[in-house]
Amino acid sequence: MRLWFKWILDPVAGFLLRLGLAPNTITLAGLAGNFIAALYLASGRFLPGGLLVLAMGPVDALDGTMARLRGERSDFGGFVDSVSDRYSELFILGGLLTHYLTVGDLLGAGLAFGAAAGSVLVSYVKARAEALGFEARGGILTRFERYLVLVPALLLGFDHVGLGIITVLANLTALQRIWIVRGQARRR
Repeated sequence: MRLWFKWILDPVAGFLLRLGLAPNTITLAGLAGNFIAALYLASGRFLPGGLLVLAMGPVDALDGTMARLRGERSDFGGFVDSVSDRYSELFILGGLLTHYLTVGDLLGAGLAFGAAAGSVLVSYVKARAEALGFEARGGILTRFERYLVLVPALLLGFDHVGLGIITVLANLTALQRIWIVRGQARRR
């Protein structure tokens, strides 16, 4: 997907580099922005929270673009970016969970928890598979697609529907990746 937006990301990333900003600075700025979005979501203010989540999407793509343009892609930078992505997603879903628990919406709380569990498991399955020498990429609902579902759901007031879709499809994606690794393990 980033290739589709390369024509936008490259000039913006170049500008940020000329300002003297480092890729990890942008990673941390995105993390901070998502934390603020989570505070809005926790207080039930889904429109500003959703808009901030929407604004942080391109910020998340900029750090890797900046590292590539500088010719300094590093394992540590990739690690920081990956961990930041998990925190960002959990901040957002945790903000929603907090809101639903505060207002006594147990269905919403369950959906937010299920979405968080599925999101974390998609990433964990991939990381654990790679640590064992397998490859577990792709699937029905990767991180980018989860945002494509969540942001419009927040902005249009269909938060339960969006979270329900993420809960089901993210967990199916984790299972799909487990199945892929199972097939690779059998061929060894």
